[in-house]
Amino acid sequence: MSEVIYSEFRKPRQMLGTQEYDGHLSIHDDKMAGDLGFSGAPIEGPTHFSQFVRLLHKVYGDEWFSKGCISAHYQNMVVEGESVRAFVEMPAEEKGIARIGAEKEDGTPVLTGTASIGPDYGETEIDIRMSRLRPSEQLVILSDLKVGQLGAGNPESVRMGFDQNMGSMYPFSLAEKLQAITEDHEYYHDANQDALPWEKPVVPLEMISVLTQYTSGLSGYRSRGPAIGLFAGQEIKLINGPIFVDHPYKLEREIVALSESKRTESNWIKTKVIDEVSEQLVAEVILNSATLKDSYEKYEEDARALGLNV
Repeated sequence: MSEVIYSEFRKPRQMLGTQEYDGHLSIHDDKMAGDLGFSGAPIEGPTHFSQFVRLLHKVYGDEWFSKGCISAHYQNMVVEGESVRAFVEMPAEEKGIARIGAEKEDGTPVLTGTASIGPDYGETEIDIRMSRLRPSEQLVILSDLKVGQLGAGNPESVRMGFDQNMGSMYPFSLAEKLQAITEDHEYYHDANQDALPWEKPVVPLEMISVLTQYTSGLSGYRSRGPAIGLFAGQEIKLINGPIFVDHPYKLEREIVALSESKRTESNWIKTKVIDEVSEQLVAEVILNSATLKDSYEKYEEDARALGLNV
């Protein structure tokens, strides 16, 4: 039986209480979450990635920060005050693919997935889940989107400085996140020059998601609403990393899949992160966002107008 290594139980902080997108508060607002039947405002999924970093640094060494891939399916929501720990099942082969997970103190699963390093990342959690998708012909909220659709803003220019507010979707700065981060690391801090293997501090794993969402409003991907969405799964694959603080990057987006379930409609968007100086592909991020059908008041009306059976 493979060895399993664990993080300490930590209490992730909620930093998205005032998050806005499409001009309204998100599911991370307590009232909005309550109106949808949730016990409280959920903490965003990639927040939990920080608890894996020290474990995966132990497994893969510094290569984790330049060629690491974390791929996760989010299973159950966490609200502020709940404790979570991460765990990694040690790979059977040196630098092979590892199973990962996170759980609450009562054993409730938070996420499941894989971790690996390149150039051969193996079959990731997102690879597995995307291979099972069937084309959907019943989309309402996402009916104006198409697989293969490129971002209208391609390329989008981004960077993340320590004191830069990351906008209405992420109303805080990297410096503020580092004051509240669930699990810190010396590679994130400019003050730790002697500890850095590179010339600059690296963007924390969970904040790579923030970086790629920073200019998402330029993508031109329009869905019907207002409606409430949440992250269902995510993959961050570093190819020629690390991603550095206060360094210029370009983003290129593409819709790679559309799907639905009984309660949600989902898009799967791949974002390429390209070094604006060297033009080198640095990372690829796949985000599976699920929109709750019940949160869109005109869902049935629009479905009938589209000639769909709901």
